[in-house]
Amino acid sequence: MPYTMTISPDFKPDLISGWYIFNTWLQKQIDESIHIAMVNDFKELANAIDKDSIDLIYANPCDITKLVREKSFTPIAKPLGAHDETVIISSGDNPASDIESLPGSIKIAMTDVPNVNTVGVILLESADITPADIETITCSNYITVAKKVISGEADIGFLLADAYDEFSSLVKKQIKPLMTSKIDVLHHALLVAPGFSEKQQALQKALLSMKDDPAGQDILKNLEIENWELMNNDEAEFLIDMLDTLTPN
Repeated sequence: MPYTMTISPDFKPDLISGWYIFNTWLQKQIDESIHIAMVNDFKELANAIDKDSIDLIYANPCDITKLVREKSFTPIAKPLGAHDETVIISSGDNPASDIESLPGSIKIAMTDVPNVNTVGVILLESADITPADIETITCSNYITVAKKVISGEADIGFLLADAYDEFSSLVKKQIKPLMTSKIDVLHHALLVAPGFSEKQQALQKALLSMKDDPAGQDILKNLEIENWELMNNDEAEFLIDMLDTLTPN
């Protein structure tokens, strides 16, 4: 029976083919059969994790807590130099110039990406805006978040910083960033389940060699990953502790 890999559903849709190519390359490198099973949202991912149906996962930082502490997954690698930061945006014609200028009660457009929303709420607390002051609009993607803000349906929106950077100039002209997080420790990571842990060294060797392999270089480029670097349990625990500290009680 093949092993199963999945990818956190917050990846950009245009990278989907890159993950399938990565999986094909990885199978050849470690001489194992791996089936890639994409999920549509974080609810579907949570169900897959609960059912122990995942052996290898490229996980969102918020899912790392459950994977490591409840499911005994082992972190093996993380994308080099990549960090998940949050941007709070408003419409370009909003009189607020920073989060301190926002009204006490606000409507927020957001996706279901947990770390982006968690950090966004934390940033608002510095302006004395608490969860009790917030009404949310859940959107399917970041461009929809921007549209809700531009149309006035939402006062502000939570975005992944990388998503904001990739917006077209037309979109950026109609929105403005009010605040960007600078946490520097939140990131995605590859983790293996206990039943796949015997392949940890082979996986790490393959990942670290990608930069030296022409095919691997092309795959990294298509995934918009510079390179992989090893990740251990201590780093995962530090990330988890940081999330625990950030998450409102």
